[in-house]
Amino acid sequence: MDDVELRPAGPDDAGAIADVYLASFQATYDFPLAHSDEQVRRWIRDLVLPTQAVWVAATSDGVVVGLMALTPDTLDQLYVAPGWTGHGIGSRLLALAKASRPSGLDLSTFQVNAGARRFYERHGFVEIARGDGSGNEEEQPDLRYAWR
Repeated sequence: MDDVELRPAGPDDAGAIADVYLASFQATYDFPLAHSDEQVRRWIRDLVLPTQAVWVAATSDGVVVGLMALTPDTLDQLYVAPGWTGHGIGSRLLALAKASRPSGLDLSTFQVNAGARRFYERHGFVEIARGDGSGNEEEQPDLRYAWR
């Protein structure tokens, strides 16, 4: 969408990023997060923002509607707010991730997230591993994808 800008996130975006993360997770999954909302907010503010390359998708009036967090070789987080999916925001964030990490990226998603699986596969990611849930805090079966 032309009225949605991608920009690097700053410390003042922590609350809005947490809002998108929590709303998207709750709208997507039938199982609960392993942490409370307040723990997620602290994690984003104190760990994700200071240590990862974080980008937001924001409307022209400043409302954050998407987020992406990258480590040197992993797409760690990619969430689009409910009601904003299907507008190309995730694709734009993913294109930015690929441009930022041209040598390749890995990512994980839960096996039950069929929409995310289709999205990543459509964008050239291939499944490289399956987990039984023992490797994530939600204890949900997951998939590892790679793009090279």
